[in-house]
Amino acid sequence: MSNPIESTIQFVKQKLEGAEAGHDWFHIERVWKLSKKIAQTENCNLEVVELSALLHDIADPKFHDGDETLALKISRELLQSLKVHENVIQQVLFVIKNISFKNREEAPQNLPIELKIVQDADRIDAIGAIGVARTFNFGGFKNNVMYHPDIEPKLNMSKEEYKKSNGTTINHFYEKLLLLKDLMNTSEGKKIAVERHQFMLSFLDQFYKEWNVD
Repeated sequence: MSNPIESTIQFVKQKLEGAEAGHDWFHIERVWKLSKKIAQTENCNLEVVELSALLHDIADPKFHDGDETLALKISRELLQSLKVHENVIQQVLFVIKNISFKNREEAPQNLPIELKIVQDADRIDAIGAIGVARTFNFGGFKNNVMYHPDIEPKLNMSKEEYKKSNGTTINHFYEKLLLLKDLMNTSEGKKIAVERHQFMLSFLDQFYKEWNVD
């Protein structure tokens, strides 16, 4: 009997070959490892956590014309083919559907611990040194302006505004990344986020110094 986790890893590696570097297999692998690390400190269903972490970006709507159903369809087909229990499949699909930052206003109350764990892991990978690197990589991918002193960050954007936003890469720190530390769900997630948050603040300080040729 093949191991669903191993089979899912192979599937995701193949599916995300050539993906934008911030949302590629290595992003998935880091989120999967972070999820397992956080899961050790929580009472949870590890199979749901691991499968959700591995499939959470299998079809990121950003790269599929905003289609939020594609990832659910691909994941369901894969997990059914791997003979994963229907109850587990439904829990995994729930995580994929509700994990993203832009959907946070729509997510139901009292989220299951499995979603909280994978969401923390995904958000942790968006901050710190990796977060800085991913943000500039994505900004370059979209050909966004790196920084413009006259363009203010847009705070409290609606989901639609967030999806359409082509602001500067530096503004993305204020519009999303610096908010993530306080959105962590688990105590382990909060602990890991503190140091990474601090790194981003130091990076921004240094960036402005160099930009202004201080």
